[in-house]
Amino acid sequence: MNVAAYLARIGRPDLLGAPPSPESLRELHIAHIERVPYEALEIWFGRPTTVDPLESAGRILAGRGGYCYHLNGAFSALIGALGYDVTRHVGGVQGNGAEPGITANHLVLTVRFPGSEWLVDLGLGDALREPLPLTAGSYRQGPFLYGMRPSEVAPGGWRFDHDPRGSFAGMDFGMEPTGMEAFAAKHHELSTSPESGFVRVATVQRRDAAGTDSLRGLALSRVGDRDESMILTTRRDYAEALADVFGLRFGEGDLETLWSRVHAAHEQWMATRT
Repeated sequence: MNVAAYLARIGRPDLLGAPPSPESLRELHIAHIERVPYEALEIWFGRPTTVDPLESAGRILAGRGGYCYHLNGAFSALIGALGYDVTRHVGGVQGNGAEPGITANHLVLTVRFPGSEWLVDLGLGDALREPLPLTAGSYRQGPFLYGMRPSEVAPGGWRFDHDPRGSFAGMDFGMEPTGMEAFAAKHHELSTSPESGFVRVATVQRRDAAGTDSLRGLALSRVGDRDESMILTTRRDYAEALADVFGLRFGEGDLETLWSRVHAAHEQWMATRT
C-alpha cells in the first residue's frame, strides 16, 4: 500500500509518521468518512470486486469508495501500516424490522490502545463519523445519538444501536479476530443476488459533521441539520450530485452506463407504484 498517497487522498498527509493515538485515529476516521463515500456502484457497472484490502485501497486512491468490506478492509490496512493495533471482526447489520444476528454482512474493526479499545467503522453508510469507545453508553455525534451495549446475540461481543433516523436499526459483532476470507461468500451474495439491496438500488452515502447525504436511485436526501429530499430528473443533475455531494466523477462512458441503468430502475419502480 502507498500509505503517503492514501493519506493524501483523505486530506491528511500530515499524519504520515504520527505516533498512533486515540486523537490521531479520530482524525483519520473523520477524514476518511468525509472524503471517501459509501457506495456499491461497481455492481451497477457489472464489474466484480473482491474483499482484498489492497484492491479496495487501489480503487479508493483512484477516486472511488466502497461498502463495508472495501472501506473497513482498506482502512484496516492503512492504519495497520501506520502502527495501530487493529483487529477485524465478523458482524451483522440489522435492518429496520429484522432480527439481529452475526450474518457476516458486515466487517467490523476495533483498535486497541493501552487502557482503551474502540469501535472503528467506516462502512456503516449513514452512521459513525468518528470512533466509539467499547464502553456501554450513549454517544452523540453531531445531530445523531448512538448507543453501545453488550450484544445479546454475540456472547462477549457488542451491539451498536443506530439513531432512530438512520437507515438501519443496529449492528452486532463478536470479538473474535477474523481474516478477510470470512466475508468472501457473503460479498458474492450481496454483489449478485436479486434480493440484495445493493443490486436492487444504486446507493451512495456520505457523512459529515452536521448530517448525512444519501442517493438511492434518483432520490437525493439530506438528514441531520436539515431534512429534505428530491428526485433527480436529468442525467446532468445526477452527475452533478455524484460529483458535488459525494466526490464521485466518472468518464462519459461510465456516466452514460450508470445513468441509463439507474434511470431504467427508477422508471420500473415508478411503474410498480402506479
